[in-house]
Amino acid sequence: MVQHKYVYFFGNGGSDGSASDRNLLGGKGAYLAEMANIHVPIPSGFTITTEVCTAYYDNNNQYPEGVKEQVKKSLKKLEEVNGTKFGDADDALLVSVRSGARISMPGMMDTVLNLGLNDITVEGLAKKSGNPRFAYDCYRRFITMFGDVVLDIDHADFEKILNAKKKELGVTLDTELDVNALKDLVSKYKIIVNKKANIDFPQDPMEQLWMAVNAVFDSWNNQRAITYRRINKIPDNWGTAVNVQTMVYGNMGNTSGTGVAFTRDPATGESRFFGEYLINAQGEDVVAGTRTPQPIETLKSTMPEVYGQLEVIYKKLELHFKDMQDIEFTIQEGKLYMLQSRTGKRTANAAINIAVDMVAEGLIDINTAVLRITPEQLDQLLHPMIDPSAKVKVIAKGLPASPGAAVGIVVFDAETAEQWVADGAKVILVRNETSPEDIGGMHVAEGILTVHGGMTSHAAVVARGMGKCCIAGCGQISINEEGQYFTINGYTVNKGDHITLNGSTGEVILGQVKLITSELSGKLDVVLEWADNIKKLKIRTNADTPNDAKIARKFGAEGIGLCRTEHMFFAEDRIEVVRQMILAGDEYARKQALIKLLPMQKKDFIGIFEAMDGYPVTIRLLDPPLHEFLPSREDAVAHLAQLKEADSSGSDKDNAGEIEVSEQLIKRIDSLHELNPMLGHRGCRLGITYPEIYAMQAEAIIEAACELAKRGKTVIPEIMIPLVGHRQELVVTKRNVMRVAELVMEKHNLKIKYQIGTMIELPRAALTADKIAKDAEFFSFGTNDLTQTTLGYSRDDAGKFLPFYIEHGILDVDPFVAIDQEGVGELMKIAVKKGRSTRPDLKIGICGEHGGESSSIEFAHRIGLDYVSCSPYRVPIARIAAAHAALKNK
Repeated sequence: MVQHKYVYFFGNGGSDGSASDRNLLGGKGAYLAEMANIHVPIPSGFTITTEVCTAYYDNNNQYPEGVKEQVKKSLKKLEEVNGTKFGDADDALLVSVRSGARISMPGMMDTVLNLGLNDITVEGLAKKSGNPRFAYDCYRRFITMFGDVVLDIDHADFEKILNAKKKELGVTLDTELDVNALKDLVSKYKIIVNKKANIDFPQDPMEQLWMAVNAVFDSWNNQRAITYRRINKIPDNWGTAVNVQTMVYGNMGNTSGTGVAFTRDPATGESRFFGEYLINAQGEDVVAGTRTPQPIETLKSTMPEVYGQLEVIYKKLELHFKDMQDIEFTIQEGKLYMLQSRTGKRTANAAINIAVDMVAEGLIDINTAVLRITPEQLDQLLHPMIDPSAKVKVIAKGLPASPGAAVGIVVFDAETAEQWVADGAKVILVRNETSPEDIGGMHVAEGILTVHGGMTSHAAVVARGMGKCCIAGCGQISINEEGQYFTINGYTVNKGDHITLNGSTGEVILGQVKLITSELSGKLDVVLEWADNIKKLKIRTNADTPNDAKIARKFGAEGIGLCRTEHMFFAEDRIEVVRQMILAGDEYARKQALIKLLPMQKKDFIGIFEAMDGYPVTIRLLDPPLHEFLPSREDAVAHLAQLKEADSSGSDKDNAGEIEVSEQLIKRIDSLHELNPMLGHRGCRLGITYPEIYAMQAEAIIEAACELAKRGKTVIPEIMIPLVGHRQELVVTKRNVMRVAELVMEKHNLKIKYQIGTMIELPRAALTADKIAKDAEFFSFGTNDLTQTTLGYSRDDAGKFLPFYIEHGILDVDPFVAIDQEGVGELMKIAVKKGRSTRPDLKIGICGEHGGESSSIEFAHRIGLDYVSCSPYRVPIARIAAAHAALKNK
């Protein structure tokens, strides 16, 4: 019987796998396999597949049969390739152990280097290398990493001992410690392990290996990995692979080093080799930010031959993978090894520039270029920037690691960041350097500021991937952890104080600075034009004012999918007139108030129609409960009490009239009170009981359309009746609207082509869509209310339990963020099918906030909708998402 393959070998002679095995080997393992296949110099090793991780969890942390035997065979092959033996006293094979999910996950386990060292093999390494200092430097690093990553001992415990030793010897850098100091550190580190983990540091290399492998699989379900998966919507059942690779050393003196680089600038997309390296260092020194790295360009003069090899290899990798690569390398005594290549994280600007440039270079086609730019990346471009006219007090400058700007109050740890943001604050996370434990705090923070680290540090890479503003390597800052403050150039900034970050310049600014939104231009226009030629869905906007409509048109909106007329009534000059209408004691008085509102509404519609000249405008007639236009009962009672108190105090002013009005207002508020107003007297129910309200709105719409038509404008009004649950509600309301429209057109001696449709926001409307479609010329899904009425969740109150539901896996995502496709989505599919069975040409769209969310847009594409509508600033995002939907669902 052929045994299932769980372990894949890779080396310079080739590999058992390839880049196409990403789901099985994880991203890191797949790229290592592919680099081996194209003969890029890499240290040999093997990958334990993601299937083992899944089985490990399915079988109570037990491995499938055959895994351990296959690991032993691969380890033996690795010994043969390297001419060394695992655990050999004189010439031991040493390995690194790394996690490797199918996509890069900053929340996963850190690397363990130098595995296989113990009290015996370290002496063999010292003898073989002729460099005892190097050997013990490797050993103390191994104990630190193994203790931190595998045994869960706080890294700070080791750092305290290291810093004390440096202070004792009067040195500042690790590289200045001699062999005796390093031996002393090893002894003290082992004591820490015994004290904190209650075990002696393991001396058996095979035991070390399996403990490290276990730790990789266990890390798949640590809290920071779970948080990262939740943030990025990564399935829990994907699992991670484990990569075991021969050690190569960048800390063997001045002919050795290690570095991280990108084949293009990840911040701008410029086609230039971009990166950093350190001489006489191991990999974690670069990303941890404990030493300041050198720009990659200086390697050309330091090690010209190695730099030349690196240039050839990075170009080969980018050409082969046809994308910007993030690479890690080590130089061991003048010999270059590639440790990793993967698709590089980049800012939104860089993603756009790289995609357009690679099409021009013939590396990729237009479809691939559009797919390379995610809606989430595009959202980064809509993030704010510092107002150029603002006066700022710059107190320090670091590296501009991730562009944009952020304002917030200072916090010094991830846990506080998450707590304060949950309470409504906006925070800036300030750290010496970040680590995977900080992932939750980094996600919620407005921006990130670190003391140490370069442009490829953990903080920089993760922030760029999240679209967060980040300033790294701001070495002028001194953080006092106990006092919860930092000092910088004579300033003291306490926890809770405001600062502003300019991620584009690296400036740290005292206090709050005004931010403005970036302009979209340049190569983005090219990408959006490509997207428009690919997408099938039209992209409309939700706009209630002429200004919103103009902004949306600038961003490429193809009409208005939702104009909420009630929003027009909340302006200061209108709210009093609306209250007059509501407080009216009879129809006549109500109509007098509506006469005042008519020109205001008409003016709004003229401005909106002008901005959308030639594009359809869907106008929803008045929807919310009337009580929303009135002051709260508490405020009204308080005002009445003030009036009566003034009256009783003998004031010269006669308050009798005001008191009467105030008492009338309280009575009206009481009469309009509803236990559940969102399911009460609103929408078409209001239009049926008070038909004069909808009549006024219909008159304003058609009057505006007629006036503009006379000026040669193309006006396409779509009048939407809200909250219809029964066909007869639409019949009655439509008749009223059409009567008014005909009278207005007759007065102007014009015929305006208009449509009357409805918003599908109730389950009954979806289930009886075939009947409703007899009178509706279009449907628009109000997915916010449809979600409320389907799930029984109040949008305003669900925040009390939805985060708990998502955290505990009851729901995968907030249904008010992305459409609940199994429930709400099924109702939508029923409505589409039934509606078009009655009226095949029925135009259908989405006007809820889901219209700007990428998975909801893809769902809209799949079920055959005609358009989605979203807020003006999300229109470019929706254009890209709609193109992605078309490409993914050909």
